[in-house]
Formats: sequence, structure tokens, C-alpha cells
Amino acid sequence: MSTRYEFRVLGPLEVLRDGRPVRIDAAKVRLLLAVLLADANHVVTVETLVTRLWGEEPPGRARNTLQNYVLRLRRALGCPAGGAPVLTRPHGYLIETEPGALDLHRFTALVRQGRTALEEGAAARAAPLLREALSLWRGDPLSDLPTHLVQGVVAALNERRLDALESRIDADLALGRAADVLPELRTLIEEHPLREHFWAQRMLALFHCGRQGEALESYREVTALLADELGVSPGAGLRQIHHRLLASAPDLNDVRDAGTTPPQRDGDLPVEMTTFVGRGPQLAEVRRLLGTARLVTLTGVGGVGKTRLALRVAAEAAPSFADGVRLADLAPLSDPDLLDRAVSEALGLRDQSARPVADAIVGYLRDRRLLLVLDNCEHVVEHVAALVLRLARAAPGLRVLATSRQRLGTPGEHVLTVPSLTLPTADGHSGCPTAAVAGDGPAAEDPLLRSEAVRLLLDRAAGSAPAFRLTARNREAVAQLCLRLDGIPLAIELAAVRLRAMTAEEIVERLDDRFRLLSMPQPRTSARHHHTLRGIVDWSYDLCTEGERLLWNRLSVFSGGFDLEAAEAVCAGEGVAREDVLDLLAGLVDKSIVAVNSSGDRARYSLLETIRQYGQQRLREEAGTARLRVRHSEFYRLTAVRAGQTWCGPREVDWLIRLRTELPNLRTALDHCASRDDLAVAGVEIAVNLARTRCWFFSSTLGEGRHWLERLLAAEPGVRDAPVGAASGPPALIAGALAMKAWIALCQGDNPAAGTFLAECRAVARELPDGPSAASVTYIEGAHAMLVGGDPASSSLLAEARERFRASGQAGDAHMATMLWAMAEAFFGTRTSASAARDVYVAEAEASGAEWARTWAQWCTGLVEVRHGEAEKALAPLRQALARQQAIGDSWGPVWGLETLAWAVAATGDCTRAAWLLGAAHRMRQDTGVALIGLRPFHEAHLTAERRVRASLDSAQYTAAWSRGASAEDALRQAYAEGALRGEPTRTRTGGSPTPTA
Repeated sequence: MSTRYEFRVLGPLEVLRDGRPVRIDAAKVRLLLAVLLADANHVVTVETLVTRLWGEEPPGRARNTLQNYVLRLRRALGCPAGGAPVLTRPHGYLIETEPGALDLHRFTALVRQGRTALEEGAAARAAPLLREALSLWRGDPLSDLPTHLVQGVVAALNERRLDALESRIDADLALGRAADVLPELRTLIEEHPLREHFWAQRMLALFHCGRQGEALESYREVTALLADELGVSPGAGLRQIHHRLLASAPDLNDVRDAGTTPPQRDGDLPVEMTTFVGRGPQLAEVRRLLGTARLVTLTGVGGVGKTRLALRVAAEAAPSFADGVRLADLAPLSDPDLLDRAVSEALGLRDQSARPVADAIVGYLRDRRLLLVLDNCEHVVEHVAALVLRLARAAPGLRVLATSRQRLGTPGEHVLTVPSLTLPTADGHSGCPTAAVAGDGPAAEDPLLRSEAVRLLLDRAAGSAPAFRLTARNREAVAQLCLRLDGIPLAIELAAVRLRAMTAEEIVERLDDRFRLLSMPQPRTSARHHHTLRGIVDWSYDLCTEGERLLWNRLSVFSGGFDLEAAEAVCAGEGVAREDVLDLLAGLVDKSIVAVNSSGDRARYSLLETIRQYGQQRLREEAGTARLRVRHSEFYRLTAVRAGQTWCGPREVDWLIRLRTELPNLRTALDHCASRDDLAVAGVEIAVNLARTRCWFFSSTLGEGRHWLERLLAAEPGVRDAPVGAASGPPALIAGALAMKAWIALCQGDNPAAGTFLAECRAVARELPDGPSAASVTYIEGAHAMLVGGDPASSSLLAEARERFRASGQAGDAHMATMLWAMAEAFFGTRTSASAARDVYVAEAEASGAEWARTWAQWCTGLVEVRHGEAEKALAPLRQALARQQAIGDSWGPVWGLETLAWAVAATGDCTRAAWLLGAAHRMRQDTGVALIGLRPFHEAHLTAERRVRASLDSAQYTAAWSRGASAEDALRQAYAEGALRGEPTRTRTGGSPTPTA
């Protein structure tokens, strides 16, 4: 019989081995155990452990001492051979805990279940779950360890306890226990006076006790308190409650209605392509600040290296963040309202719900330890500041590293102005203390090389001008060049490119003649730095040919990169022949103006943001911006139309990947179309075709698709006034767009909005030749009847829509109608009709050669077996569908595949595995924001499976298995790892309930 360990951190640190207490006397060993348990089942790096055990100034042999502590911990625990549960990994150590063995894990699972019940309106079920979770706390966490050593861990644990306490009080308020919670809230506010949610709950409790005057007085108190302590006003949730109190709103039910409780629950860093030079003091300072500050902003002039410094810091700091580092590059963002979506994408969220995107971000980050890098914030600084402030208040484990030419101005922000690179002095030494670059290679050989600016110039010249060498003759010119360029990295890199055609002396002479600003007297001001950079970019611009300059200006209309086809279509004409674009582009690549990535099937080009902004300014000066914007929008309209026309064909996945890559440009085109009445039709066409190709689904941006359709359709008069084609005039276009908007709302589970959009669609359809029987209208009528009404009549409507789409040659739309028809037959039909519809769908999907369609045909095959055949036969096609969807990067299909697989496994009687899958599917729905309760046939099938599983397992077994699935960070990966998708037999783990085989 294997050894069973139990660990408790929600109070004094306690360890049980086979039910008997384990004594660990040494404080450092106990601290080591506490740090490992805070991240149980995850590797904690050696660097993190050293910092937690000794702070910022560890002893000289800290790593050896740490190894000794690990050995002592293993001896104290009586670890068997192999070291379990304290395991050694390449970069650190982890402690392995079984399900339910750590009180923190039990607490987390119960809170998750309680919040889920609360979100579903089941307060009576939520309250006892949350009380049980809070009962696990035996006092202050890790209270027997030195406070200064566990401060960060304790703060994060206490924050989670307070979050759970807020949710439990929400449940009590929903159950009418306002009088019971008032004394508790009074004490909590005294202990945590700046926690707005407790004030909001107190206001509601007072109101429900008939004490409206005291509730309003509470708002005045908290307003004055926040102003005095933080210099801020109450948040939106408190303000909303205040307004409703003033109006004595009859719908003022609980604090969650006011929006103050967010839903509960690597943007990987780019590889460095060139050497990172210098910046030792700045790297150390930013790392130090991130250890104590929630928000660090790097400011400085354009081209000074803010982004490069931030990325290097993030890469070095990554091991200190259990949930990793994410990068959101905001430079391509043209619409500030899409900031939340840009951050959501960087975090890898798949939220498809109708709730605000910021709520989904908060829910995701609430319990994570993560570093978020927000790059190029200056053009949306106010929006970034508001978002960061909200995230910082909700997610104690979050650190934000921002780069911006302007500080964000949020409370708690630490600003570090990134200086220019250190410069050589008149005597050939660097302009900084030698200690700043001590041990940095050749600095010890030549005093001039202690200058970071000189080292950068030589490093970049080694790549662009291999013949260049630092010599006795050019030493002075090199030093002068770096001085005149003020040590700005971008300027130095551009100068290095010219060293292949000019000497350092010639470059200095040109700078003297051409840019008098470079000889301005001290002090150097930020304005001068800006002019210096403008000067060096001006100079690089002047060295380009006339054709290269024209192309540079025009390329600035692209966002997030472009390919050759796009450059030729948008930029050719009026001085630039289409056949010359490739050569001119190659010239700009050669001059380091344009970067190229040739790793994919199509070369992709991009401009540094500073270079792009310079081109935009030049384009405005020649009054060419409007013309190029129209060309850009037209090209991406045609791209979207081509994708829509070839949808459900052999290149289906290629198009989906291409559209996902082009999303920054598509967004720019949509934004421009939305701003001009004469381009409204083009904008609607782009949005409709992106919805038609399921781009928004595939790319986890479903809510954004709805955003654009709503924004563009708000300009409907502009659409109606456009010329009307025989088959695709404005009424048909608007009806199709409204149908797509309703379809997205249906998939989000937002039934009220879907009903509204459907009514609008019907109204517009009356203007069409075939009126309400138009294919798009019939399709959405059938989809609504199936998903909202659970109406068997939906099958005939969808079959009719399918035939109408096929008759008009709309193969992709016909495919979607076929899929929903087969789905309706599976849910509502007989075995004969469901099997017949499935066979038609599978045959069409196979004939089309469309991989995405084939995955859904396999899913449908499994669904029919679950509903009408043998559950065992459903497992293989459902697993195959999941594997193929994961292989092509589909983020929508697995949400439903995992849920349906749970139904099938439950029907086979393997109820432990089914409970795990139900928990994992719940987690995936949380991640995507899909409301299952809004999709009637799916919800009813879910309830049937859940009842079957609960009838087979006792409450503890079900909760343990479901919680393990719900806590899976990557449900699909873990499901494969544990055999849940491979159909392997279960085993019973000693001391616990059966779990899938690991």
C-alpha cells in the first residue's frame, strides 16, 4: 500500500503521513515546503526558491544549501525511493499531491463549484459549498512561519479567501439573509476599508433591511475614503448600485447584478533575432521593480529600445511566474474599443460569450501568477490605464510590464525612463561607471568598447557590413557617430546598415551637413531626442530611391504585417509599377526598413512601429492617406469574399489560418469602412464573409465578429443608399448580416439578443424578392427553433434552407445548414431519420475535401450514436474529431466535442471518467464563455448525463472526479495524458476514488 500524504496550508503548516502528524522543526525546511505547496504539482524554479528563502541577497552557496534543505525535507516526510512526493526537475523542484490531499486544492474546487452554482442562479446550492470551502481555514495561512519570508504567498492566499467570502455573502444576500450578514460586513469593512465589494454588499444589505438612508450614507463614506486614500472615485459597480438605490429600483436583487463580481473561474515572446547589447543596470532595476510593484511602465522616446528591454526582462523573469508570460503588442490597434480583445487574444482566451471581454480577462487572471507585457501603449494610454487598474485590483498575482511614450498614470505605477545607450567620452571611455558593464567581454580590452552605443554599432555592422573593423584611424569617427546619434539604438542600427557603403567618417560628415539638430547644445531634452530620431530616419529615407520612398509611405497603411500580393494590390500605381513592387520591397528589406519572415509558405513583411509611423506622416504630407486606405479596405474586402466563396472546400483550413494571420489588417479595414458611409457596404461584406467562413469561431474571436456586425449595421442608412445589385443589393446584404449576427448570439447562448436580431432579420427580409423564405432567414429561423426552442420542426426549416442555399450555389452556407439539419435530426428525430441525415452530411463533407467540415461530420456521427445507437460506437468518432480539430488549431469544436464525449462515456457506465469529462468540459466552457443553459438540446443532454453519473457515484466521488476535470488547465492535453480520450481502463487510486489512468 502506497504512502498517503495530506498537507494543510490554510492555517499553521501541517503534514500528515498515513494519517499521522509529521514534525518538521527547522524553519527554513518548513518554509521550503510551504513555497512548494503554494504551487503544488507545478515546478518551482531554483531561482524562485532561493528568492523566497533568502530574499534579494541570498548567501554565496544558496543553491547548495537549498539542495541540503530538499534532502532534509525528504527525510522528514519519510519519502520512499525516488523522492516522491518531493521531486527534482531540470530547473527546480515540485511537490506532487493527490486529489484532495491539499486543503488549498479542496478549497479551490469547492469555491469553483459554488461560484458556478451562483452564476446559474442556484444560490441555495452555492451557499453551503462556499461555507464548506471557508471552513477549511484554520486561521491565518502559514501563520507559524516568519511573516516577512512568506508575505507574498500569504497575501495571495488571503486574497483568495476574501474572494470566496464575497461570493458566500453574495449567496446569502440572494437567499434573503441581509440582516444576518450586516454585522459580518461591518467587521469586514473595518478590516478591509478599501475593498469596494464589501461596501457594495453592505449597501444592498441595508437597502433590503429597509434602511435606504444608511445605504446611501455608506456610499458617501466610501466615496470620501477612496478619494482620501487613493485619489480615485468609486468603481462602476458601486456607482451603479448607488444610482439604483436612489431610484429604489425593483430589480435591485443582489450585488452580482451590479456587475461588481467578475465571472470566476504563451502571446509567446518572440525569439531574439539579434544580440542584446548592454542595459545591465536597467535589466536589474526592472527585475527589482517587478518584485515589488504591480505595474512597471518603461517610457522613453521612439527608437530608444523600450520594447527590446521589456522583452529581455520578460524572458529572464518568466521562471518566476508560475503561469508564464504573455505579450500583447498594441501597435496595430486602431480601435481602442478592441483593446480588451487584443489582451484577451494575447492571453490565449477563447471567450465566445456576450459578456464584456474585460470580465473574461479578470476571471482568467484572478487566481494566476502571470507577467503581462503590454507593448506600445501610447496611442491608447487612457484605455490601457483603465484596464490595468481593474486587473490589478482583481488579480493579486498579476504583474504588468508596459512600454509607452507616455506614463499610464494609474495608482501604484512605477515608471522607469529608458535612457539612451551609454556613450563614449571625449577620452574614449564610456559615459557610465565601468562597474555597469563589468565582465561584459571585450570591455576590458578597449575602453571605447565599454560604451554600449559603440558595442551596438559594431555588433550590427558585423551583420550588415562584415568588412568593417574598428581601427586606430576610425576610432574617433565611431565615437563621434555614437555621440551625435545620442546613443539611440534605432538610429545606431540604421547607421550600421550604411557602413557597408560608407565609412564612419563619411557618415559623420553627412550628419554635420544634413542635420544641424545633432549639434544642439546640452542639456538633451526629450524633444531633442525625438528630433534626433526623426533626423536619422529622414536621412535613411533620403538614401532610398524615389520608388522605395513611395512604397515605404504606402506600406504604412498595413497593420501587423503583409505579404507580397497585398503590397502589389494596395501600393502599386501612380509612380510604382506593379511589377516593380517586389524589387522595391527587396530594396527596403536590404536597407533594414522592412523586416521579412520567410518561415511560412508565404513570405511575410513588417515595419518597425517607428518606421511605420514615419511612413504614415509622409503619406499624410502627400495627401495620399485616404486613397491608400480605400485600396487597403478593398483588397481585404476581396480577400474576405474569396474566402467566403471557397469556404467548405479543400483549402478551407488554409483560408482559416490566413484569415487569422490577417486579422490586424481586416480589423483596420473594418474600422475604416465603419467610419465612412460610402464604404459601409464593403465593411458589411467583410464582416459577413468572415462570419460565413467561421473565422471568428476558429480564431476564438466570436464576440468580436458580433461587435463588427453591430457597429457596421448601425450605419444601415449608408448601406441602403448604396447601389443595388440584382442578387446582392443592400436588403439581401443586411438580411444576411442580421442572420449572421443572430447566429453568433445563438452560439454565445445570448437568447434575448438572438431573438431581437431574428426579428430585425425578418423585417428586412420583407424587402427581398422571396421575402421571409429567403435562405438566410430560413436558416436562422431553423437554428433558433432548434437551439432556443428545442423544436423538432427546426429540422424541416433547416432542410429547406439547405436546399435554397444549394440552389443558389452557396456551398459553404449549404454545408452549415446541412450540419444543423443533421444535428436537429440527431436530437429530435428517429434513429432512421437521424442516420439518414448523418449519412448525407458525412458524404458531403468527405466529397468537399474540407478538413474542418470533416471533423464536424465525425462529431455528428458520434452524436447520432449517443442519441440513437450504441454509446460505445460513439467514442471513436468523437475522439477522432477532437484530435483533428486540435491538429488544425480549431478552438471552437473541442468545446462541444469534450461535452459530447462525456455524454457517451456516461452512457457506457464509466461514470468516474464521465464526471472527469463533465468537469473538463465545464472548464472549457468557462474559458470560452459559452452559456450551455442557453442551448436547449445541449443543456438537456448535459443534465441527462449528469443525472446518470450522479446516480452511479456518491457525492464525494463525483465531486472529486468533476473537480479534477474542472481544474485542468489544458483539458484536452490532460485528457489525452490520462487516457480519457483513448478509452483506457480506469484504476482505483489508493486512498481515493477511481480516476482515469495516468
